[in-house]
Amino acid sequence: MKLETPVPTKHFRKRRAQLAKSLGSGLVVLPTAPERTRNADAHYDYRWDSGFYYLTGFREPEAVLVMVLGAKPRSILFCREKNLEREIWDGFRYGPELARDMFGFDEARPIAELDARMPELLANQDELHTPVGGDAAWDARITGWLNAVRAKVRTGVTAPVQIRDVRAAVNDMRLFKDEHELAIMRRAGAISSDAHVRAMRASRPGKREYEIEAELLHEFCRNGARSPAYGSIVAAGANACVLHYRENTAELRKGELLLIDAGCELDSYAADITRTFPIGGKFSAAQKDIYELVLASQEAAIKAVKPGADFIDYHDAATRVLVQGFIDLKLCKGSVGEVLENESYKQFYMHRTGHWLGLDVHDAGDYMQKGKWRKLKPGMVLTVEPGCYIRPADNVPKAFWNIGVRIEDDVLVTTSGREVLTASCPKRVKDVEEAVQGR
Repeated sequence: MKLETPVPTKHFRKRRAQLAKSLGSGLVVLPTAPERTRNADAHYDYRWDSGFYYLTGFREPEAVLVMVLGAKPRSILFCREKNLEREIWDGFRYGPELARDMFGFDEARPIAELDARMPELLANQDELHTPVGGDAAWDARITGWLNAVRAKVRTGVTAPVQIRDVRAAVNDMRLFKDEHELAIMRRAGAISSDAHVRAMRASRPGKREYEIEAELLHEFCRNGARSPAYGSIVAAGANACVLHYRENTAELRKGELLLIDAGCELDSYAADITRTFPIGGKFSAAQKDIYELVLASQEAAIKAVKPGADFIDYHDAATRVLVQGFIDLKLCKGSVGEVLENESYKQFYMHRTGHWLGLDVHDAGDYMQKGKWRKLKPGMVLTVEPGCYIRPADNVPKAFWNIGVRIEDDVLVTTSGREVLTASCPKRVKDVEEAVQGR
């Protein structure tokens, strides 16, 4: 049997070397995610920890990465042993020896040895770099190892005096995608774009939201993306005004809009696309007014994505266009400056215009540093997703009631500007209407 990793092993080794260099000294101890029980003895489909995967490429549960830093750094994987009986029931396991060779570790050990070996590895290290505060069981385990080292203090052994959260350094690395990551994300974007088009063509009055969700999942899976990157939002009519709508059970009605926020996960990387379109194939005048306003705000935001810009700049660009539109449509009163200051626009637009994207749909990485918005740099990937959500209210013309529109694309910051990774998904009024009509 030929075994391959989605990203060549050399890239994981390079990331571990980069992390070792940035941290300098001490010991890194990073676990993957535990398996989670769904109900009774059934488990949720397993999803590995993204930071752990970023450094290892390893997708099995019950695994821990240990990196000994310093002048002669080395990496050790603790993982499950080969077990032919369990493989009959649950499937293939690498085992330490094969995992070491396949994923480029200096050593690999059985996970059953971890507790016994950690006090030895921690002895006389000045710093411990590990996730802190994310899992009480892990924190307790770390405490036990440290106390075992401290118990030997009279023999001259010392325990780490500093504990640092390793996720900060790993998250900062994850912000910048290399070409292998970008190739996967481009493919994830293309698959997700095709899924949205399929959903547009399948949408008909009388169908249920979950039927359209099934079309999305079918397109993901048949292209090798076995799961969505997050729970798909398929929101018809008034449901589109619920930002994180998840029921996906309502009937599609002619004349209403259908908002779909969905993206696949491919080789651990997420896509994230939102499109809004008319059920029946034709926008009403009021729907078109709101849709074209959101589209104009998205175009302004995308143009603001460029190296050297502050992260907040593209949100501000989208918001100013939306505010002017709200004033023009008599949804807000006053000047652009006044509406921005009194925040009356938040009745219709209450969220940020985007987030980082990568191994997680809301990917790792700080948005501010030392109280200032982070500067955009080449290699960063983010979403651009302005929207407008109009619930019935006394100050809103009835023609706009229950119109919810969001348009979202995935954008890479390049050296010269930006690349829209999901550009193949239609969003012009004419293109969207034609897709819904099957043309």
